[in-house]
Order: sequence, then C-alpha cells, then structure tokens
Amino acid sequence: MRVKDVMTTDLVVIRPEQTIREVAGVLSEPSIDSLPVVDEAGRLLGLVSKSDVLKAFTKSLDPNTPVSEIMTGNEVKVAHPEDAVEEDSAEISCLPVVYKEKLVGVCTRSNLTRAVIEKLQHVRDELFTIINSIHNPIVSIDNRGAVRVINRSAEKLLGKGSDRVIGKNVRAIFFTTKLLETLKTGKTEISQKIKLNNKYFISERTPIVRDGKIVGAVAIMQDITELEEVSRELRSVKELNSELDAIIQSSFDGLFVTDSEGRVVRVNRAYERITGLNEKDLLGKTMEDMIREGTFSNSASLLVLEKKEPVTIIQENRNGKVTLVTGNPVFDDSGEIFRVVTNVRDITELNPLKQELEQARGLSRHYEHQLQRLRIVYSGGKLVVNSDKMRALVDLVMRLAQVDSTILIQGESGVGKELIAETIHNNSPRKDGPFIKVNCGAIPENLLESELFGYEDGAFTGARKEGKIGLFELAAGGTLFLDEISELPLNLQVKLLRTIQEKEVTRVGGAHPIKVDIRIIAGSNRDLAAMVRAKKFREDLYYRLNVVPVYVPPLRERKEEIPALVAHFLNRFNEQYDLNKNIAPAVVDVFMGYDWPGNVRELENLIERLVVITPGDVITTDELPPYLLSKPSDISVRVSVSDVVPLKHAIESVERQILEKAFSRFKSTRRVAKELGVNQSTVVRKAAKYNIAILDR
Repeated sequence: MRVKDVMTTDLVVIRPEQTIREVAGVLSEPSIDSLPVVDEAGRLLGLVSKSDVLKAFTKSLDPNTPVSEIMTGNEVKVAHPEDAVEEDSAEISCLPVVYKEKLVGVCTRSNLTRAVIEKLQHVRDELFTIINSIHNPIVSIDNRGAVRVINRSAEKLLGKGSDRVIGKNVRAIFFTTKLLETLKTGKTEISQKIKLNNKYFISERTPIVRDGKIVGAVAIMQDITELEEVSRELRSVKELNSELDAIIQSSFDGLFVTDSEGRVVRVNRAYERITGLNEKDLLGKTMEDMIREGTFSNSASLLVLEKKEPVTIIQENRNGKVTLVTGNPVFDDSGEIFRVVTNVRDITELNPLKQELEQARGLSRHYEHQLQRLRIVYSGGKLVVNSDKMRALVDLVMRLAQVDSTILIQGESGVGKELIAETIHNNSPRKDGPFIKVNCGAIPENLLESELFGYEDGAFTGARKEGKIGLFELAAGGTLFLDEISELPLNLQVKLLRTIQEKEVTRVGGAHPIKVDIRIIAGSNRDLAAMVRAKKFREDLYYRLNVVPVYVPPLRERKEEIPALVAHFLNRFNEQYDLNKNIAPAVVDVFMGYDWPGNVRELENLIERLVVITPGDVITTDELPPYLLSKPSDISVRVSVSDVVPLKHAIESVERQILEKAFSRFKSTRRVAKELGVNQSTVVRKAAKYNIAILDR
C-alpha cells in the first residue's frame, strides 16, 4: 500500500507568521493533532503540534508569538506519495507528504493506523489463502496446546470444519499427536511416519519461537498412502525380479536376452559355461556389432526382430563353440517386440543323445516290422505264410505299408491279391481310415464312372436329386483297391490318371474338382504290359500304377503251403458250420499233386464243399472229385464234354488249358515254345489272347 492511497489532500495549513493563539484555536479540534507550516509557495517549513502549543503556554510565552518560534523544522519526517506505508508509521501523529518540494497531503495517525490494519489484514488473508492452498495438512497450536490454525487439507482429513476445531486442545482432535511434546522439548522433528484415519503421513513438527520463547508449535503432514502402495508394489517387484533372476540363473540351458534393438541386456551363468563367453564382454553391445567383430557367426535375435516369429539356427562363436540357438519374441501391449529371449544348447551334448535316439528309433521300427510280420504269419489271420516266396512277399508288403506309393499287385485269379492289398492297408498309417474294394470288371461300364467318381444333381436321367458321393471320396483318408484294373475302359483310364496325379476328382456333371487324400492299390490277373503293347491299356497309366509292382505267386509255385492252407480253411468252415471234420493224410497228398489252376480260391471252395458234403467226420479220397485223382502226363489235358459246343470254342478251351499247364511247369516262354513245338512269338501271342500271365520275359 502506498502513502498516496491513504493521505488526506484536504489540507489545513498555517503560515509561519501566525500567532500561537491563532494556531491553538485550530488545534482545539479533537481530530487534529498537528498542523503543517508552509510558506507562500506551499513548501513545507515545519510542523506545530498540540504539545508544542502546550509547552509554549507552560513557558508563559506571549500568545502573539509567531508559530515559527515553536514549530519543529528540520527534524520533521516527511514521505513521498509513492512510499510504502510502514507498520511503525502508525506511531506518527502527522506525516507530511511532499512532492517536488511542495506539500501535497498529510497522513494522520488515524490514516496510518487504518492503512496498517488493512495491510496486516491483507497479509493475513494472503497467508491463510496460501496455507489453505497447500495440499499437505497443516495444524498449529499455541503454548497451551489449543489449535490456532488449521488448513482445509487438515479439515478434510479430520472431517471437521475449522469452527469446530479452533481453540480446542489438539489432543482432543489428534489422539496420537506429539505436538505437545514439541512444545516441551522445543526440538524440530522431521520425517516422522504416522497413521491417521487409515492413511499414512510423513509429519514434520516445529516449535514456534518468538522473542526467544516457545509460543506454539506447527505440524505439516504429507500424505504418503500412495507412496506406501507403490513401495509395497516395488518390494513385490523386487522379490519377483529376484525370483526370476534365480530361475534364470538356475537354468541348465543358456539364456541370452536382447532388447528391441538387438542389444544384450541379460546373460545367465549357464550361457557363460556353454559358450565360454563373459557376461561383461556382452552386456550393452548390439548383435550387429558383435557379428561384425566376429564374436558370433550369425544371430537368432536379429532374425527374430526381422521375421517377428521364433527362429532356430546353428551358431558358432569366436571360441569355436557350436550351439543350437532358438530365439523367441516377447511382444508388448502394442504388438511390438521389446525383448528377444534366446535359448542356447551345446550341440556337442545333444549329438550323442540324437544318435542314441536315432538308433533306438531304428531298432523300434525294425522290431515293429518284425512283430507285424510275425503277427501276420502266426496270428491265424487271413494270410497264411508257410513258404520262402510268401515270406519274401510279406517282408515286401510290410515295407510298402509304411510308404504311400501307388502299388500294382499282379497274379493269377484266386491267388489272394485282395488279401495282400488289405494287409498293406491294415499295417499302414492309414489303417484307421476306410479300405474300399472295387472290382472294375464286376460293374457295368455305363455305371462305372458314376460309381467311382460320383455325380452331381441332374448329371443324367435317373440321378438322385442330392447327387452321389463316389468311391474315391468314400475312401478319403484310407485306401482304394481297384481290382481287375485291366477291365477299366480307356476313357476312365484318363480320368483315373488325373486323379492319381492331382489327388482330386471331378464328379459326373460337376465343374469343380474335389481334393481327395487316398492311397490307390491296383490289382490285375492279366499282363498289363502286353495290353499296353496291344493298345488296350494306357501306357502312362500303366507306369503310374506300376510304381511298386508286387507279384503274388500261384499256389502251384508254393505247394508247401497247401497243408497249412487246408488246416486253415478246415478250421474256418468247421467253426462256420458248427462241425468237426478232419482230413485224411491221403487227401492232402492228392492236393499236393494237383496244379490248382484256380489257386487258393479253388482250394478254399473245394474245402468248403468237402466239409459240407462229407457224411462222416473224416474226409477221405472217396469224397474227392474225379479230376483230382487222375494222373495226366507231363503235358496232357483232360477234356470233358458236357454238351455240344462250337468246335472253335472247344479248340480254344483246350488250347488255353495246354498253355496254362505248360506255363505252370516251365515258366519261360522259350521253354514252353520248345515243349509245344511252336515259335516263341506264337506262345506270347496266344498267352495274351487268353490273358495268361507271363512271369518270365
């Protein structure tokens, strides 16, 4: 506050020549204590106060004496209009205000007192505003312990207004306060942790000293509740970090961690042990720099940062140590990589284990193969194996079962091609899938395509509305056995070739191919190679089917299996018909001398017939059909005529039987031609005509 703001400009002044009597009359006004004395130019000469006049009268001065004789001159304190009002100004009865050597106003005692009070009030209000604006609770007490000051933060903490707190003993407000102790000791205490209303505070208690005496005490509190929570969380994080560090350090595998820039941030002791590298030589360095320096040959961390996915590499370091390194990205909430954790394993430790594992797997596969072979041979299943040729065939079949190649099974009718195909399926990874058997010669040609490939709605007249799924689709996930593949029409051979190559089928009337996962096994009792030469079978399909050829020998080439087969079929039909028939050894001898053109199927059917028609419990030679008991010459044919037939057909029948007998004995076309007295080319042509398999080219 400035002097000009409180001074009185309505001036009452006197001249120096005025008498004491005249001035006494003016000073008789109660509100006037002093009067300024000015000259004609308005310049201040001095002051005359009531006390000056009273002293003059006491000294018996002449009342007509000029006031210049009793005024206070050079000692008069004056003020400038821009001066600040000082707190001690209220002790002055009259303060002249001079501007440019002229009296411009006067500050009376009442003016100054009111100004000082207003200033103090302003300071007090400003002080309370500051105190109430402070976030920390503040409480002060007097020397009796009564609360004198409390700010809004403290009111909020207590839940009480200042009107309910001011003047009361602080102990009644804060039960645990130690402000009263501060009054007694006069010591300042800082960073004292206290708890109030379930909150934690840091309290600073200070005595209030005036003129060397303790007149009160003040406490300032800082809420640290949130800091306490943070502190607890920090302790928890530290414990977790310590636990994680212990886990990382206890890992037998090397752990190597980089940040999003490929900079090394952590390495465990196992990594140092495995690689021979020191942690202090790695921390803080980037992988790019270390690759450039030759510390590492390559970096899984950099590849992970580039590809944003796990990466496994073989890494060599400067110590010549080769390790298997797998890097895994760690993503933040925004989907960005902020760490790459790399697992490191010494390959030299893994190689022996790998070799042992491979050896164990190899032995396991070998034992499994042998077990499956023995299961087939001795389990009493459908396949009877009792000859070297069949054992070799079973070994081949077991190997083929483990791969998914297309297989062509060739052999005469009745040798068991279907049984071989089923055995391959049952011992393959597809054994849980379907095994579909199709006899291509048993389905009419006009229906074969729709049966194999299926058809769509409206594909042809009489087609079902919902269409039909084909056998290829039915066999998905399993095996499709196409028996008598030689009977497949040429137009379907093209479609079959595409199915094998593309692994997809197109239904009749359909426009979109359907993917199928199947294995195809084909079977034929005809010489497909001869049919290819005769343009009756597509060459490209033949080579596609004949990836792995399997030949099933006829029964006449493995007669040592006849006793086992007889026992097998006899047991089966006895069980089927609830009988207990036996076979005389002489019957088996007869079977051993017969060539079995119908192969195993012929033997099976004969055993069933003998079991059914034999009246007694023992089957003897008396029950055998006559053709089994005859003893033909080396190349003789028994011709029986049951009816009159065209001569051409009779000749062809005899010719066919002669060729079959000859091939069963002599195997090669050259020997057969020699025994029959014809050219080798004639034998080949006749064999093709009658669909006789030529096994030895």
